[in-house]
Amino acid sequence: MAGPAHSLADVLAVFEALARDAGAAILTHYETECRLADKSDTTPLTAADLAADEIIWAGLHARLPGIPVVTEERAESHGAALDGDGWHERFILVDPLDGTKEFISGNGQFTVNIALVEDGRPVAGVVFAPALDRMFIGATGAGAYEVSGPTRTALNVRPAPDARVAVASRSHRSPETDTFLAANTITDCVSAGSSLKFCLVAAGEADIYPRMGPTMEWDTAAGQAVLEAAGGVVLAPDGSPFHYGKRSHRNGDFIALGDRRQRLVLPLAIWV
Repeated sequence: MAGPAHSLADVLAVFEALARDAGAAILTHYETECRLADKSDTTPLTAADLAADEIIWAGLHARLPGIPVVTEERAESHGAALDGDGWHERFILVDPLDGTKEFISGNGQFTVNIALVEDGRPVAGVVFAPALDRMFIGATGAGAYEVSGPTRTALNVRPAPDARVAVASRSHRSPETDTFLAANTITDCVSAGSSLKFCLVAAGEADIYPRMGPTMEWDTAAGQAVLEAAGGVVLAPDGSPFHYGKRSHRNGDFIALGDRRQRLVLPLAIWV
């Protein structure tokens, strides 16, 4: 749990409000935005990233004091090592603008991601796609739901059909992913940007999201929280739970599943 001062319901309410505020700020830059610079990992940085980061950073410290916060835009400057001083027990992960390339391209598939991690597991998360007006919310033991306009809809993963649908990265599709899909006879694949891929599986619009290639913890934590609250699971290649709190913040490969009963072929070449 999030502690006596902040229930998961309280945390989600703060996350939702801040994600909406950040999303509104992002949209003021949409259509006219261009990148400011490239960060040290060569990913683009825009004024929208910085505006959203400032809103979320300030809001979390004001409304959820005492919970450490790591955001993508501040991780390097704050040296946020998560394996000491209790950081690994409970902290918040933020990507103020996930899918900056999608934002710059103008396709709308970018999100605001905020997640609470406890003991290495994301237990509450919000993913907001402001250009699409889709808000995905989930927490351990409380279920998941989508808010679009005035409509609030419960999210549940679907039983995997015989012809499964995969969702894969729009900007970072790898040959290893194609090999995995072919090995599992998955021919229907939808491309999507940012952490929306987790949410499409959570909403029963897809069945599996394989990711063979690097991501960062702030890219995935909120989406994983939503998916697992909807009944899905995110696994490392060896079948173990996908954990958080690494010093580098860098993730390895993973597979996100809707129906947990799916049986997978894991070609050895992908994992070695």
